[in-house]
Amino acid sequence: MKSVKLWLSGVLVSWVIVCFPSIAAAGGYGAAGAQNEVDKVLTLESMLSYALEDEYLARGEYQEVIRTFGGQKPFTNIIKAEERHISWLEPLFERYGFALPVDRGVESAVMPASYAETFPVGVAAEVANIEMYERFLKQDLPSDVRDVFVRLHDASENHLAAFQKWQNKF
Repeated sequence: MKSVKLWLSGVLVSWVIVCFPSIAAAGGYGAAGAQNEVDKVLTLESMLSYALEDEYLARGEYQEVIRTFGGQKPFTNIIKAEERHISWLEPLFERYGFALPVDRGVESAVMPASYAETFPVGVAAEVANIEMYERFLKQDLPSDVRDVFVRLHDASENHLAAFQKWQNKF
């Protein structure tokens, strides 16, 4: 069952990249960047950078959805969560002496043609985000970083469920 879910999530992420090229353009940014590093050993700095970039990307996409389609659920709730996620990550950069990555979230945002089409994009983004955090959590991490990654992984699971619920309404 787990292998089927993993295969399906890979198909979904591939579909979104083909259908929404702006994600491909952001291939080195966020979860897509971490995915490109699959054969490399990730450093603490690169994991934190990919994590923060992916949170920036989520916030940017939800800002654009709200700007384009108005302040509707679930985006009005989830964008607040993205702000919290960013606030959990930023202190880790200072603690470990790393520079914050550039926030390219809005410029990398995927903007579907309709509100209904935002949900498959949200599902794919959360699947990629969850996979990224699962990979990071297999690494030897400082306890404070591990705690934040666990919280972010769990939050992404909640966001995925919300997007799937809303997707089923359309």
